[in-house]
Amino acid sequence: MDEFEVLLRDCKNAVERFVHYKISSPSDAEDVFQDICLTAYKSFGQLKDRLSFKAWILSIARNKCSDYFRRKAKALEIPLDTVSETGFSCGRFGLTETNMVRETLDLLSDRDRQILSLFYYRDLPQSDIAAHLGIPLGTVKSRLYHAKQNFKEKYPYPPMKKGDCMMKTLPEYLPEYTIEKSANEPFAVKWEELWGLFIVPKIGEKLRWGSYDTANRKLCEWSEMKVTSRAVIHGVDGVEIQEYRHDRTTIREYIYIAQLTQNDCRLLAEFYEKDHVKKHLTFLDGDEFLAEWGYGENNCGKKINICAKGEIHEISDDLFAQSTDQLFDIVGRYFVTIYGKSYDTVRIISLDSYYGQYTACEQYLDQNGRTGLWRRFNRDDWAIDRFQKSWSKQLPNNERLIINGETYVHWYDCITDYIL
Repeated sequence: MDEFEVLLRDCKNAVERFVHYKISSPSDAEDVFQDICLTAYKSFGQLKDRLSFKAWILSIARNKCSDYFRRKAKALEIPLDTVSETGFSCGRFGLTETNMVRETLDLLSDRDRQILSLFYYRDLPQSDIAAHLGIPLGTVKSRLYHAKQNFKEKYPYPPMKKGDCMMKTLPEYLPEYTIEKSANEPFAVKWEELWGLFIVPKIGEKLRWGSYDTANRKLCEWSEMKVTSRAVIHGVDGVEIQEYRHDRTTIREYIYIAQLTQNDCRLLAEFYEKDHVKKHLTFLDGDEFLAEWGYGENNCGKKINICAKGEIHEISDDLFAQSTDQLFDIVGRYFVTIYGKSYDTVRIISLDSYYGQYTACEQYLDQNGRTGLWRRFNRDDWAIDRFQKSWSKQLPNNERLIINGETYVHWYDCITDYIL
């Protein structure tokens, strides 16, 4: 038995369960599973870290299931690839784009997906749909009504109810800012913020932060956070953090448990609701939790007392890093001017890969260890299977970073109310 067979044997049941849960037809699910195994076998030589085999093959499984539904949709004349409604999942390196409408459509019956597509995405009148499908107009109306109801039940983020509050103090458009390199050496800093969420996990702390599209500089998502109480998870002491994350139409609630020690800051648990099911992920839940929130061996967390380590350095504006899988370092000192105020900051460069997709982030911390500006970059091939286009072509005018010879493209910015 070779190495691939040994690794596959250890996680075969998990992959099969995943596929059969996604695809209701047993024969189709078995076909997709065989395709997954074949693809994984052919690509096995490209997997550098054998310890990540399970996460790697599950990512192949996700893609193959998406391909399956895309083929089914094409046969039913459902142009899922034209659906543009997107949502965001958030981890320690910021937002990851996911197509919530597409994922919800995948959960519906073939008949529901077909009629919703004809009505919403091909914009056909109901009389034309009746002629197209060869059914009475009354049947079209009935099917469309039930399909809408089924979609609403499965969509993970219900629309806001009348009277829901969307108070925010963040500007509607990203203010102009400048970043000017300082000739001074970078300073050491005590960075107690929770990575990716900007809040310090101490009782009484609260924060607002927002994400801005670089194309139109418009606020696309914003968050209100506060530390509410002490909490214990699996016998480990921490604090509870409540977050209300807003976009243009919905409010989502998240609860986190985090811990701040004299040396480390780490997330211990995340609670949220999806598909009307409450999700609980904790630091004991392995790959699923660690992929989103884990850092360091055994999720030991982020060190809070940091200084430039020389693991990432800059030469003629290009960056060179010891690794692009999971690494951060102070790279230079900068003056950030925004809202007419100038901040003396150090620049944190964070590098990571999420299921083989590489990202970089710039974070500017002042001497209090607080973030005013955070910038997300995608490697040029990030999620290229989904978008079918490199980021330098999608965003040709956006800023670039060159890291170990690879191009990373500026995607979006975040600011916090610390600078207001």
